[in-house]
Amino acid sequence: MATTSYKAMVLLLLALLPLTTLASRAGPSSHRSSSHGKPPKHSPPRGSPSPPPPAPTTAALVRATCNSTTYPDLCVSALSADPSSATADMRGLSAIAVTAAAANASGGAATAAALANSMTNATAAAPSSAAAAVQALLRTCAAKYGEARDALSAARGSIAAQDYDSASVHVSAAAEYPQVCRVLFQRQRPGAYPAELAAREVALRQLCTVSLDIITLLSNSS
Repeated sequence: MATTSYKAMVLLLLALLPLTTLASRAGPSSHRSSSHGKPPKHSPPRGSPSPPPPAPTTAALVRATCNSTTYPDLCVSALSADPSSATADMRGLSAIAVTAAAANASGGAATAAALANSMTNATAAAPSSAAAAVQALLRTCAAKYGEARDALSAARGSIAAQDYDSASVHVSAAAEYPQVCRVLFQRQRPGAYPAELAAREVALRQLCTVSLDIITLLSNSS
């Protein structure tokens, strides 16, 4: 009886031994399989909004603004010459354009005054009515360019106050003042209209046109 029980116990141990060995082998294998497995891929969420397009750079704003003016190249040159255009909006660009026109007007006044003063010695050495008439007209030209400069200064104030209608009136007047100088030379014919003033007149008229174009854009966008 004892022998029979002993044999039964041995057979039971032999039967259980492969299962234990199999379980011990399967455990690490299962662990390795899970440790070396690739992590699940996460798909990006659908329906996420696209990033907004980048804002236009200041250079692009200058070019876009100037492309809407009568003289695009002159506009870009005048605006880019002022470092503040790097951070300016359209209202700032209009003020820069008016400032460039005012600088031209100041130069025109100085040029006319210098030409008048240069004739002082000539008329003193050889007085003539023609020379005196030219000198008087040149002084008138200097005054007219000075009035143009003052009108453009007033235009800057109107732009700052966002009174664009008044700014346009001032700029338009500034463009007209130098033409009085040319007309007086043509009517009185005391001498040739100085080439220096002719060049100043053309440049000022073009700068005033650019200024008016930008002010118009600014007014329409307000």
